[in-house]
Amino acid sequence: MRRRKFNYEESLVWQDLVERRVLVWNFKPEAVRLVKDRGVMLAQASRDLDVHGNVPRKWMRELAGDPRHAFPVKGLMKPARAELARLKKENATLRIECDILKKVAAYFAKESM
Repeated sequence: MRRRKFNYEESLVWQDLVERRVLVWNFKPEAVRLVKDRGVMLAQASRDLDVHGNVPRKWMRELAGDPRHAFPVKGLMKPARAELARLKKENATLRIECDILKKVAAYFAKESM
């Protein structure tokens, strides 16, 4: 069987046809509660919720690992990610300051000679 060559334009059209589903903020905790409290099987829950079979299992692991920050609301980050973003921003600022200081030092070194 011969493989088809990847067509970028065709893939863009396909992406336009497939809509990405947006879940409400309490959908995941409710799905986990459905499985845990009511004793519904994972396969049945995934069919009822119209998600892939492994998704409820993943949500249960996330909730078991860090219940307080398992499902952040849109726009909010988990504390570790927020700290990482802050550190990246600070690192970029420090790099700029270091470059400026290097240029100033080179300028004054050249001027003193």
